[in-house]
Amino acid sequence: MTFWSEPLGQLGTKDPKRNYRFQVIFNGLSDEVIWYAKTITKPQLQIGETEHKYLGHTFYYPGVATWTTVSMTLVDPVSPAAAAQMNAIIRASGYRVPGGTTAPDLETMSKAKAAAALGGVQIIQMDSAGLPLETWSLINPFITELKFGDLDYSDDALAELAMTLRYDYATCEIGATADGARVDLFGAAATTPPAAKSFFKNTDN
Repeated sequence: MTFWSEPLGQLGTKDPKRNYRFQVIFNGLSDEVIWYAKTITKPQLQIGETEHKYLGHTFYYPGVATWTTVSMTLVDPVSPAAAAQMNAIIRASGYRVPGGTTAPDLETMSKAKAAAALGGVQIIQMDSAGLPLETWSLINPFITELKFGDLDYSDDALAELAMTLRYDYATCEIGATADGARVDLFGAAATTPPAAKSFFKNTDN
């Protein structure tokens, strides 16, 4: 039965997913839950296409898969200072302003340092009991854009920071309280096993 046709309070009845039930974790900040996260986009997967023309017909084939960037908005609570934390991550990524001519001053950013500074990033979507329904993990993420917000004498809203994250790919774990993928939806020769809950890994199960 659908959630809107089941009696409320019935044992086993599940709410649909809600946009405000989420957590963000930066492993580079000692696995800290970023409680001052305001918004975040979930990973998006784009699959290219290649066309082949034959006479008056056009046929399409799936091409290269690309994971698009994730955008995140943070409130700056002062303690901890979000601006300071993000600056520290950028610095640990290898960025230095122009200075001297010695080796330390000539340091530049690298993917290894940038990914290590941020650590793994997890986006956890939860149910009403606080249990994970989806856990998205960004693999090798790093910051590509950091905006420190705007100031306005006529605006009394909380100060915000915005950032954009690039990553190689993402994995998705479906929580124990959510149903997995149904093999019958993929046909008799399905490659996805019944009740699959792990996706985009080398060992999907």
